[in-house]
Amino acid sequence: MAKPPRSASRRAVAAAFAGVLGLLISVLGGPATRAEASTAGLHVSNGRVYEANGNEFVMRGVNHAYDWYPSRTSAIADIAAKGANTVRLVLGSGHRYTRTSASEVSSLIAQCKQNKVICILEVHDTTGYGEDSAAASLDEAADYWIGLKDALAGQENYVVVDIGNEPYGNTGYGAWTDATKNAIKKLRGAGIRNALMVDAPNWGQDWSGTMRDNAASVFSSDPDGNTIFSVHMYGVYDTAAKVQDYLNYFANHHLPLVIGEFGDQHTDGDPDEDAVMSTAQSLRVGYLGWSWSGNSGGVEYLDLVNGFDPNSLTDWGRRLFDGANGIVATAKRATVYGSGGSGGTGTAPNGYPYCVNGSATDPDGDGWGWENNRSCVVPGGPADH
Repeated sequence: MAKPPRSASRRAVAAAFAGVLGLLISVLGGPATRAEASTAGLHVSNGRVYEANGNEFVMRGVNHAYDWYPSRTSAIADIAAKGANTVRLVLGSGHRYTRTSASEVSSLIAQCKQNKVICILEVHDTTGYGEDSAAASLDEAADYWIGLKDALAGQENYVVVDIGNEPYGNTGYGAWTDATKNAIKKLRGAGIRNALMVDAPNWGQDWSGTMRDNAASVFSSDPDGNTIFSVHMYGVYDTAAKVQDYLNYFANHHLPLVIGEFGDQHTDGDPDEDAVMSTAQSLRVGYLGWSWSGNSGGVEYLDLVNGFDPNSLTDWGRRLFDGANGIVATAKRATVYGSGGSGGTGTAPNGYPYCVNGSATDPDGDGWGWENNRSCVVPGGPADH
Protein backbone atom coordinates (compact mmCIF):
# COMPACT_ATOMS: atom_id res chain seq x y z
CA MET A 1 0.00 0.00 0.00
CA ALA A 2 2.55 2.59 1.07
CA LYS A 3 5.20 3.96 -1.22
CA PRO A 4 8.74 2.55 -0.82
CA PRO A 5 11.50 4.81 0.45
CA ARG A 6 12.53 7.34 -2.14
CA SER A 7 15.98 5.86 -1.97
CA ALA A 8 15.07 2.55 -3.27
CA SER A 9 -26.28 -25.72 17.74
CA ARG A 10 -24.10 -24.96 20.63
CA ARG A 11 -22.59 -28.42 20.76
CA ALA A 12 -22.12 -30.83 17.91
CA VAL A 13 -24.49 -33.80 17.71
CA ALA A 14 -23.41 -37.40 17.91
CA ALA A 15 -21.46 -38.71 14.93
CA ALA A 16 -24.29 -40.86 13.63
CA PHE A 17 -26.69 -37.93 13.46
CA ALA A 18 -24.04 -35.79 11.81
CA GLY A 19 -23.64 -38.40 9.10
CA VAL A 20 -27.38 -38.40 8.44
CA LEU A 21 -27.41 -34.59 8.36
CA GLY A 22 -24.55 -34.54 5.85
CA LEU A 23 -26.40 -37.02 3.65
CA LEU A 24 -29.55 -34.89 3.73
CA ILE A 25 -27.60 -31.78 2.75
CA SER A 26 -25.95 -33.57 -0.15
CA VAL A 27 -29.31 -34.81 -1.38
CA LEU A 28 -31.41 -31.71 -0.80
CA GLY A 29 -28.77 -29.16 -1.68
CA GLY A 30 -27.05 -26.51 0.36
CA PRO A 31 -23.71 -24.80 0.87
CA ALA A 32 -20.64 -26.55 -0.44
CA THR A 33 -19.20 -28.96 2.12
CA ARG A 34 -15.70 -28.38 3.40
CA ALA A 35 -12.79 -30.35 2.07
CA GLU A 36 -11.63 -33.59 3.59
CA ALA A 37 -8.97 -33.26 6.26
CA SER A 38 -6.48 -34.99 3.96
CA THR A 39 -6.43 -32.01 1.58
CA ALA A 40 -2.83 -30.95 1.15
CA GLY A 41 -1.79 -27.69 2.72
CA LEU A 42 -3.73 -24.51 3.41
CA HIS A 43 -6.92 -24.72 1.41
CA VAL A 44 -10.33 -23.18 0.90
CA SER A 45 -13.63 -24.90 1.52
CA ASN A 46 -17.11 -23.36 1.74
CA GLY A 47 -15.65 -19.88 1.89
CA ARG A 48 -13.22 -20.57 4.74
CA VAL A 49 -9.49 -21.24 4.97
CA TYR A 50 -8.43 -24.54 6.51
CA GLU A 51 -5.20 -26.29 7.31
CA ALA A 52 -4.50 -29.76 5.95
CA ASN A 53 -5.78 -31.33 9.19
CA GLY A 54 -9.17 -29.63 8.80
CA ASN A 55 -8.54 -26.90 11.36
CA GLU A 56 -10.00 -23.55 10.34
CA PHE A 57 -7.33 -20.88 10.13
CA VAL A 58 -8.16 -17.19 10.56
CA MET A 59 -5.33 -14.86 9.66
CA ARG A 60 -4.30 -12.22 12.16
CA GLY A 61 -1.17 -10.53 11.03
CA VAL A 62 1.02 -7.75 9.78
CA ASN A 63 2.56 -6.61 6.51
CA HIS A 64 6.33 -6.18 6.35
CA ALA A 65 8.07 -4.36 3.47
CA TYR A 66 10.91 -6.86 3.12
CA ASP A 67 12.01 -5.83 -0.36
CA TRP A 68 12.59 -2.25 0.72
CA TYR A 69 14.26 -3.23 3.98
CA PRO A 70 16.06 -6.56 3.43
CA SER A 71 18.53 -5.83 6.22
CA ARG A 72 15.74 -5.82 8.82
CA THR A 73 16.25 -9.52 9.43
CA SER A 74 14.56 -9.65 12.84
CA ALA A 75 11.21 -8.28 11.62
CA ILE A 76 9.46 -11.63 11.17
CA ALA A 77 10.53 -12.81 14.62
CA ASP A 78 9.51 -9.49 16.17
CA ILE A 79 6.08 -9.59 14.53
CA ALA A 80 5.55 -13.19 15.64
CA ALA A 81 6.57 -12.30 19.20
CA LYS A 82 3.80 -9.68 19.26
CA GLY A 83 1.24 -12.46 18.70
CA ALA A 84 0.64 -12.42 14.95
CA ASN A 85 -0.06 -15.75 13.27
CA THR A 86 0.59 -14.48 9.73
CA VAL A 87 3.10 -12.19 8.05
CA ARG A 88 2.57 -10.75 4.56
CA LEU A 89 5.88 -9.96 2.93
CA VAL A 90 6.56 -7.43 0.16
CA LEU A 91 8.70 -8.94 -2.61
CA GLY A 92 9.97 -7.48 -5.86
CA SER A 93 9.87 -9.18 -9.26
CA GLY A 94 12.57 -6.96 -10.77
CA HIS A 95 10.15 -5.11 -13.03
CA ARG A 96 9.99 -2.08 -10.77
CA TYR A 97 11.48 -3.09 -7.44
CA THR A 98 14.60 -5.09 -6.66
CA ARG A 99 14.07 -8.72 -7.58
CA THR A 100 13.71 -11.00 -4.57
CA SER A 101 15.71 -14.13 -5.43
CA ALA A 102 14.70 -17.74 -4.94
CA SER A 103 17.29 -18.11 -2.19
CA GLU A 104 15.88 -15.07 -0.40
CA VAL A 105 12.36 -16.48 -0.68
CA SER A 106 13.52 -19.82 0.75
CA SER A 107 15.16 -17.96 3.63
CA LEU A 108 12.00 -15.96 4.30
CA ILE A 109 9.89 -19.12 4.33
CA ALA A 110 12.35 -20.71 6.75
CA GLN A 111 12.10 -17.67 9.02
CA CYS A 112 8.31 -17.85 8.97
CA LYS A 113 8.42 -21.53 9.89
CA GLN A 114 11.01 -20.96 12.60
CA ASN A 115 8.79 -18.29 14.13
CA LYS A 116 5.59 -20.29 13.64
CA VAL A 117 3.71 -17.88 11.40
CA ILE A 118 2.03 -18.44 8.05
CA CYS A 119 3.83 -16.67 5.21
CA ILE A 120 1.97 -14.67 2.57
CA LEU A 121 4.33 -13.70 -0.23
CA GLU A 122 3.25 -10.86 -2.52
CA VAL A 123 4.77 -9.17 -5.58
CA HIS A 124 4.52 -5.40 -5.17
CA ASP A 125 5.51 -4.45 -8.73
CA THR A 126 1.90 -4.76 -9.96
CA THR A 127 0.65 -1.93 -7.74
CA GLY A 128 -1.67 0.40 -9.69
CA TYR A 129 -1.30 -1.27 -13.10
CA GLY A 130 -3.31 0.55 -15.75
CA GLU A 131 -2.93 3.86 -13.94
CA ASP A 132 0.75 3.71 -13.03
CA SER A 133 2.86 3.17 -16.15
CA ALA A 134 5.73 1.72 -14.09
CA ALA A 135 3.63 -1.18 -12.78
CA ALA A 136 3.91 -4.78 -13.95
CA SER A 137 1.00 -6.82 -15.24
CA LEU A 138 -0.42 -9.86 -13.45
CA ASP A 139 0.86 -11.98 -16.32
CA GLU A 140 4.39 -10.74 -15.66
CA ALA A 141 3.93 -11.40 -11.95
CA ALA A 142 2.84 -14.96 -12.74
CA ASP A 143 6.12 -15.48 -14.61
CA TYR A 144 8.00 -14.40 -11.48
CA TRP A 145 6.16 -16.95 -9.34
CA ILE A 146 6.76 -19.71 -11.87
CA GLY A 147 10.47 -18.94 -11.57
CA LEU A 148 10.12 -19.60 -7.83
CA LYS A 149 8.32 -22.90 -8.26
CA ASP A 150 11.08 -24.96 -6.64
CA ALA A 151 11.16 -22.69 -3.58
CA LEU A 152 7.38 -22.91 -3.19
CA ALA A 153 7.03 -26.66 -3.75
CA GLY A 154 6.47 -28.59 -0.54
CA GLN A 155 5.58 -25.42 1.40
CA GLU A 156 1.82 -25.62 0.89
CA ASN A 157 1.20 -25.94 4.66
CA TYR A 158 3.01 -22.68 5.31
CA VAL A 159 2.89 -20.37 2.27
CA VAL A 160 0.16 -18.46 0.45
CA VAL A 161 1.06 -16.84 -2.88
CA ASP A 162 -0.45 -13.37 -3.33
CA ILE A 163 -0.13 -13.04 -7.09
CA GLY A 164 0.18 -9.26 -7.23
CA ASN A 165 -0.36 -6.34 -4.90
CA GLU A 166 -3.22 -3.96 -5.83
CA PRO A 167 -2.96 -5.04 -9.46
CA TYR A 168 -5.06 -2.25 -10.97
CA GLY A 169 -5.49 1.37 -10.07
CA ASN A 170 -8.54 3.43 -11.00
CA THR A 171 -7.93 3.19 -14.75
CA GLY A 172 -8.63 0.09 -16.84
CA TYR A 173 -9.73 -1.91 -13.82
CA GLY A 174 -12.45 -3.60 -15.86
CA ALA A 175 -9.69 -5.88 -17.16
CA TRP A 176 -9.05 -7.19 -13.62
CA THR A 177 -11.35 -10.21 -13.91
CA ASP A 178 -9.86 -11.79 -17.02
CA ALA A 179 -6.30 -10.88 -16.06
CA THR A 180 -6.76 -12.51 -12.66
CA LYS A 181 -8.31 -15.64 -14.13
CA ASN A 182 -5.50 -15.95 -16.65
CA ALA A 183 -2.82 -15.56 -13.99
CA ILE A 184 -4.44 -18.23 -11.82
CA LYS A 185 -4.63 -20.64 -14.74
CA LYS A 186 -1.03 -19.92 -15.68
CA LEU A 187 0.23 -20.70 -12.18
CA ARG A 188 -1.82 -23.86 -11.85
CA GLY A 189 -0.73 -24.99 -15.30
CA ALA A 190 2.89 -24.57 -14.21
CA GLY A 191 2.28 -26.84 -11.23
CA ILE A 192 2.10 -24.33 -8.36
CA ARG A 193 -0.17 -25.88 -5.75
CA ASN A 194 -0.05 -23.32 -2.94
CA ALA A 195 -3.18 -21.46 -1.92
CA LEU A 196 -3.37 -18.32 -4.05
CA MET A 197 -4.45 -14.86 -2.99
CA VAL A 198 -5.74 -12.19 -5.36
CA ASP A 199 -5.90 -8.51 -4.51
CA ALA A 200 -8.74 -6.21 -5.53
CA PRO A 201 -8.39 -3.47 -8.15
CA ASN A 202 -8.86 0.26 -7.43
CA TRP A 203 -5.60 0.29 -5.48
CA GLY A 204 -6.87 -2.70 -3.55
CA GLN A 205 -10.04 -1.03 -2.27
CA ASP A 206 -12.55 -2.29 -4.86
CA TRP A 207 -14.75 0.80 -4.63
CA SER A 208 -16.13 -0.20 -8.05
CA GLY A 209 -17.23 -3.64 -6.79
CA THR A 210 -15.29 -5.32 -9.59
CA MET A 211 -13.76 -8.02 -7.41
CA ARG A 212 -16.92 -8.43 -5.35
CA ASP A 213 -19.16 -8.88 -8.38
CA ASN A 214 -16.80 -11.26 -10.19
CA ALA A 215 -15.36 -13.20 -7.26
CA ALA A 216 -17.50 -16.30 -7.83
CA SER A 217 -16.40 -16.67 -11.45
CA VAL A 218 -12.76 -16.00 -10.55
CA PHE A 219 -12.88 -18.62 -7.82
CA SER A 220 -14.43 -21.11 -10.24
CA SER A 221 -11.60 -20.50 -12.70
CA ASP A 222 -9.07 -22.03 -10.28
CA PRO A 223 -8.92 -25.76 -11.06
CA ASP A 224 -7.70 -26.33 -7.50
CA GLY A 225 -10.56 -24.31 -5.99
CA ASN A 226 -8.01 -22.68 -3.73
CA THR A 227 -8.08 -18.91 -4.22
CA ILE A 228 -8.52 -16.34 -1.43
CA PHE A 229 -9.66 -12.78 -2.12
CA SER A 230 -8.00 -9.77 -0.52
CA VAL A 231 -9.44 -6.28 -0.07
CA HIS A 232 -7.45 -3.33 1.27
CA MET A 233 -9.48 -1.10 3.58
CA TYR A 234 -8.41 2.52 3.76
CA GLY A 235 -10.36 5.73 3.15
CA VAL A 236 -13.09 4.10 1.06
CA TYR A 237 -14.18 2.22 4.18
CA ASP A 238 -14.85 5.19 6.42
CA THR A 239 -18.11 3.95 7.97
CA ALA A 240 -19.14 0.75 9.72
CA ALA A 241 -21.90 0.24 7.17
CA LYS A 242 -19.44 0.18 4.26
CA VAL A 243 -17.17 -2.26 6.06
CA GLN A 244 -20.02 -4.55 7.06
CA ASP A 245 -21.70 -4.51 3.65
CA TYR A 246 -18.51 -5.53 1.88
CA LEU A 247 -17.43 -8.25 4.30
CA ASN A 248 -20.93 -9.66 4.67
CA TYR A 249 -21.27 -10.03 0.91
CA PHE A 250 -18.37 -12.47 0.80
CA ALA A 251 -19.46 -14.31 3.95
CA ASN A 252 -23.04 -14.68 2.69
CA HIS A 253 -21.82 -15.99 -0.67
CA HIS A 254 -19.31 -18.42 0.88
CA LEU A 255 -16.37 -16.73 -0.81
CA PRO A 256 -13.05 -16.63 1.08
CA LEU A 257 -11.89 -13.12 1.94
CA VAL A 258 -9.18 -11.50 4.01
CA ILE A 259 -8.48 -7.83 4.69
CA GLY A 260 -4.99 -7.87 3.27
CA GLU A 261 -4.18 -4.32 4.35
CA PHE A 262 -5.79 -1.64 6.48
CA GLY A 263 -4.83 1.27 8.68
CA ASP A 264 -6.28 3.63 11.25
CA GLN A 265 -5.97 6.73 9.07
CA HIS A 266 -5.14 7.66 5.50
CA THR A 267 -4.81 10.58 3.15
CA ASP A 268 -7.78 9.36 1.08
CA GLY A 269 -10.14 9.38 4.08
CA ASP A 270 -10.48 8.10 7.63
CA PRO A 271 -10.94 4.31 7.67
CA ASP A 272 -13.12 2.88 10.43
CA GLU A 273 -10.54 0.50 11.86
CA ASP A 274 -12.79 -0.39 14.81
CA ALA A 275 -15.48 -1.63 12.40
CA VAL A 276 -12.87 -3.46 10.33
CA MET A 277 -11.55 -5.35 13.33
CA SER A 278 -14.86 -6.05 15.08
CA THR A 279 -16.63 -7.16 11.88
CA ALA A 280 -13.69 -9.35 10.91
CA GLN A 281 -13.80 -10.96 14.34
CA SER A 282 -17.55 -11.62 14.22
CA LEU A 283 -17.37 -13.06 10.68
CA ARG A 284 -14.09 -14.99 11.24
CA VAL A 285 -12.44 -13.02 8.45
CA GLY A 286 -8.68 -12.62 8.47
CA TYR A 287 -6.94 -9.26 8.65
CA LEU A 288 -3.41 -7.94 8.22
CA GLY A 289 -2.45 -4.45 9.31
CA TRP A 290 -0.22 -2.24 7.20
CA SER A 291 2.63 -2.15 8.14
CA TRP A 292 5.43 -3.02 10.56
CA SER A 293 7.69 -0.02 9.96
CA GLY A 294 9.46 2.11 7.34
CA ASN A 295 6.54 3.87 5.68
CA SER A 296 7.40 7.09 3.86
CA GLY A 297 6.02 9.59 1.35
CA GLY A 298 3.55 11.10 3.80
CA VAL A 299 2.06 7.91 5.25
CA GLU A 300 4.54 7.40 8.06
CA TYR A 301 1.57 7.29 10.44
CA LEU A 302 0.91 3.74 9.19
CA ASP A 303 4.01 2.42 11.01
CA LEU A 304 3.07 -0.05 13.76
CA VAL A 305 6.41 0.43 15.53
CA ASN A 306 8.88 3.28 15.49
CA GLY A 307 12.10 2.59 13.62
CA PHE A 308 11.61 -1.18 13.51
CA ASP A 309 11.85 -1.25 17.32
CA PRO A 310 9.41 -3.90 18.63
CA ASN A 311 9.45 -2.20 22.04
CA SER A 312 8.23 1.12 20.59
CA LEU A 313 4.65 0.64 19.43
CA THR A 314 2.92 3.57 17.79
CA ASP A 315 -0.71 4.45 18.56
CA TRP A 316 -1.69 2.42 15.51
CA GLY A 317 0.46 -0.47 16.72
CA ARG A 318 -1.15 -0.43 20.16
CA ARG A 319 -4.58 -0.42 18.56
CA LEU A 320 -3.85 -3.32 16.23
CA PHE A 321 -2.04 -5.55 18.68
CA ASP A 322 -3.56 -4.74 22.07
CA GLY A 323 -6.93 -3.14 21.34
CA ALA A 324 -10.42 -4.63 21.18
CA ASN A 325 -10.64 -7.43 18.57
CA GLY A 326 -6.88 -7.04 18.14
CA ILE A 327 -4.17 -9.54 17.36
CA VAL A 328 -3.29 -10.43 20.96
CA ALA A 329 -6.92 -11.12 21.83
CA THR A 330 -7.91 -13.03 18.69
CA ALA A 331 -4.92 -14.65 16.96
CA LYS A 332 -4.62 -18.44 17.04
CA ARG A 333 -1.42 -20.05 15.85
CA ALA A 334 -1.67 -22.45 12.92
CA THR A 335 -1.86 -25.99 14.29
CA VAL A 336 0.79 -27.14 11.83
CA TYR A 337 3.19 -25.56 14.34
CA GLY A 338 1.79 -27.45 17.33
CA SER A 339 -0.65 -26.50 20.04
CA GLY A 340 1.36 -23.89 21.94
CA GLY A 341 -0.80 -20.80 22.14
CA SER A 342 -3.15 -21.93 19.43
CA GLY A 343 -5.22 -24.89 20.56
CA GLY A 344 -5.26 -28.25 18.78
CA THR A 345 -4.73 -30.21 22.01
CA GLY A 346 -5.35 -29.45 25.68
CA THR A 347 -8.09 -27.21 27.04
CA ALA A 348 -9.74 -24.20 25.44
CA PRO A 349 -10.14 -20.95 27.41
CA ASN A 350 -13.81 -21.85 28.08
CA GLY A 351 -12.73 -25.03 29.92
CA TYR A 352 -13.68 -27.61 27.27
CA PRO A 353 -11.09 -29.84 25.60
CA TYR A 354 -9.89 -29.03 22.11
CA CYS A 355 -10.96 -31.37 19.31
CA VAL A 356 -8.07 -33.47 18.12
CA ASN A 357 -9.46 -33.75 14.60
CA GLY A 358 -10.28 -30.05 14.24
CA SER A 359 -13.17 -29.00 12.05
CA ALA A 360 -13.60 -32.53 10.70
CA THR A 361 -15.80 -33.16 13.76
CA ASP A 362 -17.86 -29.96 13.38
CA PRO A 363 -20.54 -30.58 10.74
CA ASP A 364 -22.56 -27.42 11.37
CA GLY A 365 -19.66 -24.99 11.69
CA ASP A 366 -20.58 -23.59 15.11
CA GLY A 367 -17.13 -24.27 16.57
CA TRP A 368 -18.22 -27.25 18.69
CA GLY A 369 -17.30 -30.85 17.90
CA TRP A 370 -18.00 -34.29 19.39
CA GLU A 371 -15.15 -36.68 20.21
CA ASN A 372 -14.80 -39.49 22.76
CA ASN A 373 -18.47 -39.09 23.69
CA ARG A 374 -18.05 -35.50 24.82
CA SER A 375 -18.15 -31.98 23.45
CA CYS A 376 -14.92 -30.39 22.29
CA VAL A 377 -13.89 -27.00 20.93
CA VAL A 378 -12.63 -26.64 17.37
CA PRO A 379 -9.33 -24.67 17.57
CA GLY A 380 -9.72 -21.19 16.12
CA GLY A 381 -13.47 -21.53 15.72
CA PRO A 382 -16.26 -19.36 17.13
CA ALA A 383 -16.39 -21.35 20.40
CA ASP A 384 -12.62 -20.98 21.01
CA HIS A 385 -12.72 -18.16 23.55
